[in-house]
Amino acid sequence: METPLNCAEEQQPPPVLPDAWSTVTPQEPTTDRNDKGKAVGFVLVHAGAGYHSESKAKEYKHVCKRACQRAVDRLKAGALAVDAVTAALVELEDSPFTNAGMGSNLNLSGEIECDASIMDGKSLHYGAVGAVSGINNPVLVANRLLSEAQKGKLSAGRIPPCFLVGRGAHDWAVSHGIPPCPSEKMATKFSLSAYKRNKHKMELSEKVETGFNHHSKKRRQASETENGSGLLDTVGAIVVDREGNVAAAVSSGGLAMKHPGRVGQAAHHGCGCWAENTSTLNPYSTAVSTSGCGEHLIRTMLARECSSAMQCEDAHQALLEAMQNKFISSPFLASEDCVLGGVIVLRCCRCSDAQPSPDIQAILVEFLWSHTTESMCVGYMSAQDGKAKTHISRLPPGAVAGQSLAIEGGVCRLVSTATTVD
Repeated sequence: METPLNCAEEQQPPPVLPDAWSTVTPQEPTTDRNDKGKAVGFVLVHAGAGYHSESKAKEYKHVCKRACQRAVDRLKAGALAVDAVTAALVELEDSPFTNAGMGSNLNLSGEIECDASIMDGKSLHYGAVGAVSGINNPVLVANRLLSEAQKGKLSAGRIPPCFLVGRGAHDWAVSHGIPPCPSEKMATKFSLSAYKRNKHKMELSEKVETGFNHHSKKRRQASETENGSGLLDTVGAIVVDREGNVAAAVSSGGLAMKHPGRVGQAAHHGCGCWAENTSTLNPYSTAVSTSGCGEHLIRTMLARECSSAMQCEDAHQALLEAMQNKFISSPFLASEDCVLGGVIVLRCCRCSDAQPSPDIQAILVEFLWSHTTESMCVGYMSAQDGKAKTHISRLPPGAVAGQSLAIEGGVCRLVSTATTVD
């Protein structure tokens, strides 16, 4: 029998920041819970870093709640972190409101090509697909690649793949029992209308550039600044299970009007997600999932950078500095005047404080999110909570997207009997 899980968010005072930084304090703390229950685990999801309009806020929050519930259901059934994080991603991919799986952005040719990856913090194995068409849930392919790689070498000593792209990824998925889905069925009314609008904008901009109409060109650039961040809503999730294992996953339809064959950060190792259990070198287990402009996230390997930063004592300060120094002010993005991205991060460790009984084990989970985009939608839930909490984080008034950042988060304490922990 596990003891009740106590979950409480603790507000951390924001540090003194340079003028170029912005920060948002965490949400109202919740009270400790004393209800009885058996399951232990925690999930944090995001529905993208970009722009989330007030008119669609309810839908974004709702899909985050469903994703959290799916993951928690798996944890309650005894699943480990990889299975739970996959369940959360499937729910996010199935929503027509997110840019992943169903309803993904269309590329220049009017087709849907998806990227996804998953990482297991226990084994450190990783699976990914890039620019894959005709698969409704690309995270399932990434997860299957991971699980197949964990089985060891193939016949004749061949190394199993961990990253497949395009047609090869599609055919491998079908051969391993993942059902195909016609690309036209993955498009929604929203994604099709967005494609038509974007195509019209492109045609107009090409006329402007050809005609050297300076006034119209300035107007076009202003429009891109206003609307561009709305196209970055990659989805992701991070989980810690009853054994303290962590896992992370990410899925995306990519940038709107991208070139066919383009692979974004959601499929790149160390860029879209990262998960790593505690070891002799790392006192904390960490998990990260990113969103934003894929090229910016790839060039900075932001997921792995944030994971490494979390080994410092102060998680809040460490993430703040990583987002500023490794992303906004990164030398790899020196030519960019608008750096767009967001992350969700968790780190956990066994509690060192005295327990009421030697049979009691406690895991302290610190969870954070940060973004340089106008907004980011997140949801989180422990296995002991009755329902998920959701939040749309926004930059403070006057902050400039791509140059400033917001950061929020909390703390969750997971308590169980030692018999449930290997």
